Amino acid sequence: MLPTNQSFLEYIEQAYNAKPGQDTIALKQFTKQHQLVIQGQQLSKIYLIKEGITKCFFYEDNDKEFIVEFLSKGEIIGEIEGIKKNRAMCTVEAITDVEAYSMSVAYFRELLEKDLQFNHLLIDVFAQRIINTATRASFQQLYTVAHSLLKLQQLIGKLDIKLSKDDMAAYLGINIRSLNRALKELGNE
Repeated sequence: MLPTNQSFLEYIEQAYNAKPGQDTIALKQFTKQHQLVIQGQQLSKIYLIKEGITKCFFYEDNDKEFIVEFLSKGEIIGEIEGIKKNRAMCTVEAITDVEAYSMSVAYFRELLEKDLQFNHLLIDVFAQRIINTATRASFQQLYTVAHSLLKLQQLIGKLDIKLSKDDMAAYLGINIRSLNRALKELGNE
């Protein structure tokens, strides 16, 4: 799944065009492999993707990477940390060139306190992420790794992106050996 959120993007574009100030909201460019957010670090900015694709992942205690999801147009990054005032739970890295609106945490928190439309958009994001996570978890439980890999390959083809074997395995929650076995089963090794 590649979530997008056109409504949130339109809202942020309007806020940006209203020019509240460079210190509150700005449009930034990030090249492929740039890490917008790094797990464990304090956030100074919240991002909303205008164009491009990112992967959101975290490192387990055993240094294994697990991709939570891919994020694209209209998806917000760092909102949980902005609300909870926590350090980043995940790393978010550009897998294509990315253009994103960058807003200060103070501006984000001001919108939370004063803007009902912003709150509704954010609640919608949380609800959709819960649905996506539950759907993905049930899919991984109900179907074989080969079937999940086939669906992932279809998504990769549709998006016209390249993912390493490490990223595919991290997204599927399996090791490289299991991925190679599934690729062989599908005749894609």
